[in-house]
Amino acid sequence: MIAPVVGIVGAGAVGQSVATALVAAGVPGRLLVVSRQEHQVRGLVADLQDLAVTSRSRSQVEAGAVADLPGCDAVVIALRARFTNTADQDIRRGGSAANAPALAALGEGLRGYGGTVLIVTNPVDLMARLFGEVSTCSRVFGIGSNLDSARYRLTLAQIAMVAPSLVSGHVVGEHGDRAVVCASTTTIADQPITIPMRTVTEALQERPALIRDGIGRTRSGPAGAVLSTLRKALGMVDGIEELSVPYGDVYLGIPVHFTDGKAVPCLPPLTRAECLRLDSAASSLRDAYAQLPLPERIAT
Repeated sequence: MIAPVVGIVGAGAVGQSVATALVAAGVPGRLLVVSRQEHQVRGLVADLQDLAVTSRSRSQVEAGAVADLPGCDAVVIALRARFTNTADQDIRRGGSAANAPALAALGEGLRGYGGTVLIVTNPVDLMARLFGEVSTCSRVFGIGSNLDSARYRLTLAQIAMVAPSLVSGHVVGEHGDRAVVCASTTTIADQPITIPMRTVTEALQERPALIRDGIGRTRSGPAGAVLSTLRKALGMVDGIEELSVPYGDVYLGIPVHFTDGKAVPCLPPLTRAECLRLDSAASSLRDAYAQLPLPERIAT
């Protein structure tokens, strides 16, 4: 297999962590780092080149531009506009107005792109839809429910005192306050269990807050989600990832099954209560999307 070329847009805290994970794992043959902060890009590229040598990674790292991205097999978008998040509810939506113009502009620059796009920028479900509609790209996936699901499985594993690999279960819907736990189809060691929903809900709320309070922004979790998803999207391995993909007229987190890089959404059976929560998340995202500062072509 020819080593893939991956572009990453954004050289801030999250972009740095994602790039570090990709280079350390040697996933891309070439990694192009793109950002408007040229001095930041130069420093990050130099640091990643050092990492490639010390870790004996095959990845070649270089600075790039938006014009270079159409030649990539995959593009990871981790940009973040400058803003102060003052939201105390729906915290991940706090950057909607600030990040939307930047995502839309990038979407215009990548209009018709045929590779895989992974959106890390929050609010990820809204930004994935925006980028998908502006760019018309058919393989746009948002990273968000993937991390929610990992935290869910970790919480259950700690409660049951088993390895996380023995827990099978998904969190779908919106990445954030309206995440939907698929409790009815969750198993441990292939056996159905009763989910302590209050404990789980509290853990899913407390864990990101713990990370924000300690280091300011979650970094490593999204980086791991990107690495795992890229391996599947590029056809290196098969498997399932929970990703934000089209669901009616919105984007929502849904398990996606990858086989040889081909992606097929596979929403598990839901109870009536779970369906209602999923529909509520979709309705809320639909309303939030209508409030975004969208390009005129999309808004009309």
